[in-house]
Amino acid sequence: MPAPLNPSAIALLGLVAWSLLLVFLLVNQRGLLVFSGRMRVNAFAADGSNTPSEFGQRLVRAHANCVETLPLLAAVLLYAIASGQTALTDPLACVLLGARLFQSCMHLISTSALFVWLRFAGFLVQLLILAWWLLGLSDLL
Repeated sequence: MPAPLNPSAIALLGLVAWSLLLVFLLVNQRGLLVFSGRMRVNAFAADGSNTPSEFGQRLVRAHANCVETLPLLAAVLLYAIASGQTALTDPLACVLLGARLFQSCMHLISTSALFVWLRFAGFLVQLLILAWWLLGLSDLL
């Protein structure tokens, strides 16, 4: 029987699952555009700039933001799990996942100044947690 998941493992899997969910939404949206004849399959700009809806453009950026930070966050969580140091990462692991979800949701909702500030706050929380973990895992604390 596998061991129960600790908060660090839950956060790691949650980060991957969230990125996967966003890519499924992106594929679904693009598939609907292609199959409805509104766009050609090879017409999509990588940055989403030619997507017919603002939501589609925000979805592309939200997914890209997840993919950009996932290697950093996953590497530190994996290191902590593999080295048996989850006592450092467990207390903030779910906060980190929550901040990632919050950042993405703010991105999906709006690009108004308020939501950009909220999105930045979620991102800053992730960066501060990551820096704290790196310092702790390197015994600099």
